[in-house]
Amino acid sequence: MDLKMMLEDVAARYGEKTAIISGDTRLSYSDLEKASNRVANTLKRLDVNKGDRVVLMLANSLELAVTYFGTVKTGAIAVPMDPKYKVDELTSLFADSLPKILVTDSATLEPLAPHLSKFGYIENIIEVGNEYKGQSLKYEEILASGSVEPLDVDLSPEDIAWIGYTSGPSFDPRGVMLSHHSLLTEAIMSGDGYQQTDKDIMMLYALPMFHVYGMVASFLASIYRGSTVVMVPGTGLSIGNFMEAIEREKGTMFLGVPFIFSLALQMAEKEGIKNDLSSLRLCASAGAVLPAEVKKRFKELYGFEILDCWGLTEAVCHLTCPPLNGHVNIASVGKALSGWKLKVIDDDNKELPPDKNGEIIVSGPIMKGYYNNPRATGEVIKDGWLYTGDIGKFDDEGNLYITGRKKDTIIVKGQNINPGDIEGVLSNHPAVAEAVVIGIPDRLRGEIIGAIISLKQGRTATEQELKQLCLERLINYKVPKQIIIVDSLPKTHDGKIDKNAVRASLSIPPVFEKL
Repeated sequence: MDLKMMLEDVAARYGEKTAIISGDTRLSYSDLEKASNRVANTLKRLDVNKGDRVVLMLANSLELAVTYFGTVKTGAIAVPMDPKYKVDELTSLFADSLPKILVTDSATLEPLAPHLSKFGYIENIIEVGNEYKGQSLKYEEILASGSVEPLDVDLSPEDIAWIGYTSGPSFDPRGVMLSHHSLLTEAIMSGDGYQQTDKDIMMLYALPMFHVYGMVASFLASIYRGSTVVMVPGTGLSIGNFMEAIEREKGTMFLGVPFIFSLALQMAEKEGIKNDLSSLRLCASAGAVLPAEVKKRFKELYGFEILDCWGLTEAVCHLTCPPLNGHVNIASVGKALSGWKLKVIDDDNKELPPDKNGEIIVSGPIMKGYYNNPRATGEVIKDGWLYTGDIGKFDDEGNLYITGRKKDTIIVKGQNINPGDIEGVLSNHPAVAEAVVIGIPDRLRGEIIGAIISLKQGRTATEQELKQLCLERLINYKVPKQIIIVDSLPKTHDGKIDKNAVRASLSIPPVFEKL
């Protein structure tokens, strides 16, 4: 089955039942099917064909849901991106994906407009809103005039339906290619693990659908099960509004990242719990390891467990889930979902026994590879196994524990960040001799970004000046919170910056354990 067939099937079964709630608007399953057909037929009229890339730069919204399904119904590939990306980042990503269509809102389009001429491969823009002065198709007009008839397109479950860029993204883009089969299979497995049904009301908050946990586990799994998805706008700063939405809509499920649960704890400790949350039956966390103290305190204050799950974009979404009855070690991320195989190996690719740390490798409906990057694909997929770069161990019962990272990644509020992006920007400053970027442990965010810099002889630069440079070229969550200027940076025997020595000098724990 492909995603087009899946939506047709659930629309036929659930009809006028509410599929999505966003603000005061409620979209039924039947309306979602018709609206996405209107988008699909419009894309076809614009000569969008199988394999073409359609960039979706939208926040969680009805428009994103509709244009996503409209895109995959044509056989084209949806490429969701964060609308807050800066032009330098988009230049890199667009050059890699070569999109034919850009779908975005007026607010995102306006600052991008002066640079559109260098993206000659973008043939058409679909605008949500009506403020852009240039040439664009209006989303509202498409919904008013497009055909609701289903497209007759020859789709295969193995066709690529999604390209998602990893590590925050990188100026050396790695676009994860996921097929219809992989996305749908993982949505089914996720729903099984969470025991999701058509009676559930999924609260989608501060978990963007341009990441797989938001799109697959929260959205696609809910649509497949016939649940209702409630899209709550805002960020962690508006968590009180989120709690009100749970009470108002009688939400039963919420999937988030550790940062949001930490904020919920912070609010409960300062203000108490003001809303009736008794409808909730399940909360789950992924994106980073959930601290045991957060899990324990949440149970004390809110009265129920947070399921700590583990996964990664290259493996579609989360691969593990603790049992819903709560009988698992508080530090574990549970067992593999049905359909996934996990191993822990040493540096010689030998499988390790329980209680031994090693790299976690996985087998199942993994990505097809990195788009246009066979070299990078070959580095992580070997003999059908995906080498995750995460370090962990099993206990005697098969429960997995995440103990570190082999790859050089910083995780801030559940966002994976490639330090090389930030190091490259800082090194372009005329006063900077060398720069190294590391993750600094932070109780609320998991980690914050720290940059340690040495300056060229006789040159000066202020912390604010360096932060401003990053802010101009990088999305906001990549901007270092701390910048430390030192005389020189320690080196390894081959002349590279020694990040472990930097961490040791600042009393920062290492990010991985040696195998």
